[in-house]
Amino acid sequence: MDPIKNPFSPGAGSPPPELVGRELDLEQARILLGRVQQKRSEKSMLLTGLRGVGKTVLLKEIEHLAKDNGYRTVFIEAQEDKPLGSLMIPYLRSLLFDLNRMAGVSEKVRRGLAVLRSFIGAVKLTVRDITISIDIEPEEGTADSGDLEIDLPDLLIAIGEAAEDRGCSVAILIDEIQYFNQKELAAFIVAMHKVQQQKLPLVLFAAGLPLLPSLAGEAKSYSERLFNFPDIGALSFVDAGKALQEPAKEMGVIFHLSALEEIYRLTKGYPYFLQEWGYQAWNLAPSSPITLEVVQAASEAVISRLDKNFFRVRFERLTPNEKFFLRAMAELGPGVHRIGEIADLLTIKPSSLSPVRADLIRKGMIYSPAYGEIAFTVPLFDRFMIRAIPELKLPG
Repeated sequence: MDPIKNPFSPGAGSPPPELVGRELDLEQARILLGRVQQKRSEKSMLLTGLRGVGKTVLLKEIEHLAKDNGYRTVFIEAQEDKPLGSLMIPYLRSLLFDLNRMAGVSEKVRRGLAVLRSFIGAVKLTVRDITISIDIEPEEGTADSGDLEIDLPDLLIAIGEAAEDRGCSVAILIDEIQYFNQKELAAFIVAMHKVQQQKLPLVLFAAGLPLLPSLAGEAKSYSERLFNFPDIGALSFVDAGKALQEPAKEMGVIFHLSALEEIYRLTKGYPYFLQEWGYQAWNLAPSSPITLEVVQAASEAVISRLDKNFFRVRFERLTPNEKFFLRAMAELGPGVHRIGEIADLLTIKPSSLSPVRADLIRKGMIYSPAYGEIAFTVPLFDRFMIRAIPELKLPG
């Protein structure tokens, strides 16, 4: 069929043609946004889930929902080894200038800019070779201590007060928040705690890998009282069917039930993979309906594309020892494994695997669902490891 009319859109963060199975999460977000505007206490949301389940898509949908409800929004993608300050400052500067452009003079907004200037610690900040400046005197003694747990709360409180003075609300949305180091995450937790205590119109939505609740708990023990941690998982067969069938129907095309069952068996209901199989099956099908035979024929193209892109980009970031560790995990099959099982397979002491395990968790390749347990953060990655390294042997 015509690839130009293909309704499916595989890609990291690309919005699917039909967002299904997330109604409860969106309703929770809607209630949170409304309660914050009404100065009523409500936990912020930190979405957790594996790679490819649609956390970024859901976070962007929440941003649209916030804007529809009159919020000013700041969307930030956290990055490995990039400090929180250099990530946030350009966005918060733009937000405060946006508030400053509203009709009338606001001393609270001017104070927000002064506190931001204090937070920066200098007149100029260079981000991506662009010099950012704030032509205003800093507010001495506020957000300038050099201690992030003191300065970030000062800054977010000043922004919340500026928004309140302008009669609007602010939603900060952070993707890949697990890349914040412990000090940065602790500072954000403290800041949101103080913002909630003062009932300011500022709310946080964030998304991260399944290790996020434990990271937050390690940063501040009271984090579970400040945040909800919705688990964004794979779709049910019914929702997966809707994600494929509804966009196709709009183009006058349907999937046979057997084709949907085969795609679900192959993808386990993970949204990223549903889009990949839908995309390739559409391109391969001569006409409607899309049959089981078409899906089976498309699978080779899908796996090849995933291996060259989605899986390969993560594989290439690994050291030889990390690849060996993950290949051993793959030998044990999908699901959760104990570190002792991997050590037994390799006939080595579990303690000798600890450094590699820690590095893989830091890189976001595995996580620990419970003490002594590990699992892949990327669905179907165990199969890829076996294709990439057919024989399990020590690197050398």
